[in-house]
Amino acid sequence: MFDKMSRAIMLSIAENETVRRLTTKYGMADENSFARRFIAGETLEEGIESTKKLNEEGLTATLDLLGENVTKIEESHAARDVFLNILDQIQKTKVDSNISMKLTQLGLDLGNDICIENVSKVIEKAKSFDNFVRIDMEGSDYTQNTLDVFKHLYEKYPENTGIVLQSYLYRTEFDVRDMNNLGARVRLCKGAYREPEIVAFQNKKMVDLNYTRCAELLITEGNYPGIATHDEAIIDHIKAFVEEKSISKDKFEFQMLYGIRRDLQDQLVKEGYNMRIYVPFGTEWFPYYSRRLGERIGNVLFILKNMYRESTDGKDTI
Repeated sequence: MFDKMSRAIMLSIAENETVRRLTTKYGMADENSFARRFIAGETLEEGIESTKKLNEEGLTATLDLLGENVTKIEESHAARDVFLNILDQIQKTKVDSNISMKLTQLGLDLGNDICIENVSKVIEKAKSFDNFVRIDMEGSDYTQNTLDVFKHLYEKYPENTGIVLQSYLYRTEFDVRDMNNLGARVRLCKGAYREPEIVAFQNKKMVDLNYTRCAELLITEGNYPGIATHDEAIIDHIKAFVEEKSISKDKFEFQMLYGIRRDLQDQLVKEGYNMRIYVPFGTEWFPYYSRRLGERIGNVLFILKNMYRESTDGKDTI
């Protein structure tokens, strides 16, 4: 009940322009500002530096330039060029990271052709570096179009691009089976957007049940899936499942978000599981930040407790 309330409240806050302006002004002001709990920084250099530290601890990364829903072709080209530069810097610095991007950031609202042209240039560079691009999933209004664009790109770049699916949508088990048939790499998450009852489960138990069902399908029939969750009960279920089925730990990877359950991240690495951390950065961090807070009441309480300064002593358990 409290998680559902915090989710509704924070998603509403994410849409409030006044709160957005105030939070954006102070949230990343210095290295101890509260938004850095979940955001690596506003610059690529900060993202790369955070990735280096994760690599030193045995974790791989996915770098993501935050932003979505551009309204001009010039903005889509600018985002494309930043992603090209991210790939260049990954190659130059030798950090162990791929990238993730939203199609609306690359011009999906301006037309599929514009978006595909932009994304293709990014994936082409990733291919030249033997790297990988994850196409992120957005709200349900974009689900089918995102999958259509992904399938088009996948025909040309099957080794260098993957997709994200969200277990709170009713359709996701069908999409998992479809992606497994293609051989596409899937990142499975629960979903962080406000969705209506007509398309999405509203009950956490049903979201979790659908998650475990889809995760099992991906692990047994899919292509190196990313099991993206901080839910310890689900993680324990997956660990027991792969042990029971004698599935090697290198057939999949766990994935988590930057700054969440760092204790559990370390534990899974020590147990021999592959662990990838989603590392967001950029100036357009407020919508992402608000959605992260809305996922768990514990995240909200953490920020309220440390609104002006986060302690840097030790690792928390959120």
